[in-house]
This record gives sequence, C-alpha cells and structure tokens, in this order.
Amino acid sequence: MMKHIMSMLTLTGLALTAQAEETETTLNAYAAGYQANFTCSATFNGGKSEEQIYEDELTGIYALIADRIPTGDVAVNSAAKFVAVNYDNGERTRYSVWRPRLGCVDLPVGATQQDIDKVYKPFSENTASAKDSGQPWQQRNGVNEATGNDKLDKVIQQAFSKHYGEGARTSAVLIATPDKIIAEHYKPGFTPETAQRTWSVAKSIGASVIGAAVQQELLSIDQPAGLNNWSHPLDPRQHITLENLLHMASGLDSNQAGNRTDRVYMGGGLVSDTATETALEVEPGTRWKYANNDTMLALRVLREAMPSEAAYVKFPYQSLLDKIGMQHTFLETDWQSDFILSSQVWTTSRDLARLGVLHLQNGQWQGEQILPADWLQYISTPAPAQPPENAPGYGAQWWLYNERFPELPDDTIAARGNRGQFLVIIPSENLIVVRRGYDLAGKPGFSEHDFTRDILSALRSGSM
Repeated sequence: MMKHIMSMLTLTGLALTAQAEETETTLNAYAAGYQANFTCSATFNGGKSEEQIYEDELTGIYALIADRIPTGDVAVNSAAKFVAVNYDNGERTRYSVWRPRLGCVDLPVGATQQDIDKVYKPFSENTASAKDSGQPWQQRNGVNEATGNDKLDKVIQQAFSKHYGEGARTSAVLIATPDKIIAEHYKPGFTPETAQRTWSVAKSIGASVIGAAVQQELLSIDQPAGLNNWSHPLDPRQHITLENLLHMASGLDSNQAGNRTDRVYMGGGLVSDTATETALEVEPGTRWKYANNDTMLALRVLREAMPSEAAYVKFPYQSLLDKIGMQHTFLETDWQSDFILSSQVWTTSRDLARLGVLHLQNGQWQGEQILPADWLQYISTPAPAQPPENAPGYGAQWWLYNERFPELPDDTIAARGNRGQFLVIIPSENLIVVRRGYDLAGKPGFSEHDFTRDILSALRSGSM
C-alpha cells in the first residue's frame, strides 16, 4: 500500500513538474513575440534594415527561443507601423505595434489585426526623427575620429575587437564629461541617432523617473508600495516599501532566476497580472535578489499614484527625458500602459550620456532641479542587503564598483544591461563611459570594468 502511495506521489510530482513548464505553443508564441517586438522596435525606433535586424537583434540571443525564431514569416507594415509574425505553421500570429515616443507594444496572444486600432497612442509626434542636437556638450570630438590621445585611441580600437570579451560585439562607445564628448565611435551603419535596446540599463532609467517623482513630492522612497493588489489586511506584502523595490529587496518570489520574466517580455503579458501576483518568500529588506519584477513594481507604485493613464504615460517625458534632451529614447509599455522599465527601453549613446551628465550635476539641468539634490548619493549608497562578494555592490537600481574593485574609483556606479549595455558614471573623475553592444549569449561578454580601467589609465597618462 505504501509503495503504491509513493508511486502515486511520484507520478503526481511529475505531472506537476510538467504542468509548470511552458507548452510548445507557448514557447513558439514567445519566439514569435520576440521577433515581432525586436523587428518592430529596430525598424521604427532604430531605423535598421532587415539585414541589420537579423544580424544584431536575432542572433546570439536567449537560448530558450533562439532556435525557434521563425525565418521568412515576418510582415512589416511600414504605413501602419506594425509587425506581424506567424507561428505554429501559420495558424497563429503575434503583433507588435509602434507608437510615437513609446516605441512598440506587444499585443497579447490571441489578438488580431483588428485590435491594432485599440492601442493607446497618447503622443501624436515623434521627436526622434530630428538630428541629435549635440547639446549640452560645448565641445565634441568628431564621430569616429581620433582623439589625439594615442593610448585612448588604442583602448577604443580594442573595444571593437574581442579584447574585452570573447563574445563581445561592440556597436558604440562614448566617453564624455558634462562639457565635452571626448570620444564617440560607432560600428558601420550606426550614427548618433541609432537607438538600440538598453536591456537592464532601463532599470537605472526607471530609478531616475522615480527620482523625478520624489523631487515633485509625488512619492517618498520610504513609503509603503501600497499597491491595490496588496491591500487586504492580511496581506504581508503591505510591508514592502518603495525603497525595498529599488534595492532589489522586496522579498517576493521571482522564480529561480529573477531576470527571467518571459511572459511580460515576450508573451504579451501584463505587469499588473504577473509582477503584482507573486507571494513573499522572505521578509522585505532582508535579502538581495536581482529581479525584474522589483523594478516593474516600483514603476507600478508611481502608476497608482497618478490621476490617469495619460498622466502616468507622459510623466517620464515631461518630467525627465524632454528636460534633458533625451529625444531619441523610447520607453516601451505593455498593452495596458505599464512601463516595462526593467528592460524595454530603446535609446542612443548620447541620450544615455545625458542621463549621466544629469547625475554628475546632482540632478540639476540648466538651473532646474529635476532629481533630488542628494539623488546621486542615494543611489550610490549600498543597500542593506548586498549581492555576493564576487559581484559589484548594489545601491538603488545602480551597481556599485566600490572597494570590491580596487582598480576603479570607489564612487564608480554603473547601469548594466544584457548583451553588453553599460552606462558608467565616475563622479570623482567627472566622467561618463557608455558602451553599447550585441554580445553573444553563452560566451564571455564585454568587461566594462577592464574597459573603464583602461580608459582612466589612458586619460591620466596619455597626451591630448
């Protein structure tokens, strides 16, 4: 009898395991959604050709869907600005729809072409069609030109090789102070107006949006998150604060790998019915765990503090991006207008550098205090719960290269993203380093630490 019970439990466990795995149709939907979104965003945000999209966006990617990406079954509607990708032998279709300023939004599985007209479009014009102004920099070294510092030029040349990582594929490098672009280089086919996906660099952009809301007294970092989904008197998630979310210390269950949020990123899922639904694993503030959901939830806190959908969607542009000239930046949302600011931002190297300048100026831009004056200090302060010792430290949605990395100044902070996206800020050197790439999954990626170290060495010892 006991043997029979154990056998039944084993079979039940196997069944539950099988149920927890995505079906073939779901995986195919993910792959089609990935291709639809990246084709849409690269086409209409980045102005890239079909060949560039295949080479940059659809190769060397996430193993779960890499071999499932359909080929030759993609329709780009340039007039209506949407992309359709068929899957499951043409039986089903995924759609990604472009909107001015907001980039592409993935429709849910089951949506039809007739649903495209229902997509919310709060902006009527696209500012990214204009040439980059080059402001606020008073001096700019020529694009793809030598700097006059032979050591620095060699470091930049190495950045476009495999020197800093076997899987490195660099698309752009920009080195700047608030006054001068010291160096600016792009791979062939790229310009200062070419936007590409930031991946998790978006988290630091999201923290900056939160900072703007704190400056306007719409939020305070120590307030309870207070989400509607957590409002029951018995719900322990009421104890999660906005600061817990910024510190990656919500304590929520985010699966084994908190950076895997496939249903939102590729499946057309919603922030409101995925990120808000998970339960606590540990007490808020006691554990650091890198989790996309924590970032999405922090922005959801702002969403629920705003009077309307339009006010929320326009807030990052009116309160941050437009004020500092980030005109080639697209903050993408889910289909109910929640920003996916854990990853889905498309922007240029110059726009990232502008965000760096804002932080070096302690949140001030042309006399206006956009972020709190102590925001740089806040995001650079180590959170109570920290990553393992072999990784950079963590502040508030920014990585910290403090005493753990003696070859860099202790005040070095960085926004870091998949496939080698980096925005490095060094306040003591008044320096910003941007590197963009399409690094290959499964191979050692670009080392931003070594690159930044070598830049500092060249600037200190080289002639200009």
